Amino acid sequence: MHQVSQILQFLKQSLFIFRRNTLFNKTLKASLLGIIICLVAGCSTKEPEVLTEEEYYKRAKTALENQTFLEASRHLRDLETYHPFGRYAEQAQLDLLFARYRSLDTVGASAVADRFTRLHPDSPHVDYARYIKGLAAYYADETISVRFFPINADTRDPGRAREAFQEFSILINQFPDSPYAPDAQKRMIAIKERLARYELNVAEYYIQRQAFVAALGRTNYLIENFPDTNAVADALALNIELYRLLGMNEHASDSLVILAANFPEHDSFDSNMRFVGNKVELQRRDLLSIFDLGLFGD
Repeated sequence: MHQVSQILQFLKQSLFIFRRNTLFNKTLKASLLGIIICLVAGCSTKEPEVLTEEEYYKRAKTALENQTFLEASRHLRDLETYHPFGRYAEQAQLDLLFARYRSLDTVGASAVADRFTRLHPDSPHVDYARYIKGLAAYYADETISVRFFPINADTRDPGRAREAFQEFSILINQFPDSPYAPDAQKRMIAIKERLARYELNVAEYYIQRQAFVAALGRTNYLIENFPDTNAVADALALNIELYRLLGMNEHASDSLVILAANFPEHDSFDSNMRFVGNKVELQRRDLLSIFDLGLFGD
């Protein structure tokens, strides 16, 4: 009320100025009048109506059924704000987790999942919270450009894929009988393939830059950490060529034996099982190509 009385006093003084000063610029008069109206309107704004817990939840469920997930998130957030200890509190957090995930708010979904597991560690739905948090991280790197344009996702930084792998791993270890465990296991396999392919693409990039030792480090990391992925065969083939180029023939022979024993159909072998890899080639580098990093070709 004190603020309202001050604004009314300011309004009276302003009107007095308008009447007494005929030379007052018309534009300034209009601007001042607009400011006064906005101030009065702001002070007269009503407080938001607080609904019952049942009404918030009813509206949220209707929004979820209509797949208007942003609206559902708003109602569930209001429910948490005004009724944090009500009988719908736990279910509201689970619904909010789902709504945030479906509205592509992966960071928000992760935060809700963490809060749920912290506040309800003994809930029978903790596995669900872990699963949705893993899904949020799993899809976090799928941007519109990757979905609708011919961009090789294997060349992009995996980003939160490692976080998704960790969440799915926790889910499987802590809740092996969870109905979400089989799908989490499949997604972990897909994540490992993606991480392995990313390492392979980085190795190939180093080869293009003639950084053979760095490339060898990437392929060896792939073989050691992702031995059950399809990218291992290509990594072994690159290793054979890299070792030969670096004069490490014994290591090259070991890699060749492993490749032939486990992947005899690999395209680096000809019809007579002779290794004919051609991915690594030592190029002559002039001074210009050294400084432009090969961006302008040979």
